[in-house]
Amino acid sequence: MVLGKLVHYTVDAVLLSTVVAGVRRSSGFSPDASAIPDPTVRSVAEKFLGVGETVFDMIQGTVVNSAYFKKSS
Repeated sequence: MVLGKLVHYTVDAVLLSTVVAGVRRSSGFSPDASAIPDPTVRSVAEKFLGVGETVFDMIQGTVVNSAYFKKSS
């Protein structure tokens, strides 16, 4: 039961981070982690956002090389 909730919250956090990475890529706006005064919390926030960037890059690479997607103009 506890392990299931932990996995669920982890997947939710990764999805949220990936959406933030997509917003940053498409609009240029991103959260300002340097505004966080506590260095430990700032480091966690930067790693959280970095996970989203990594997942977004993997998804983008998969889509670009997939036959199921085509680029529309």
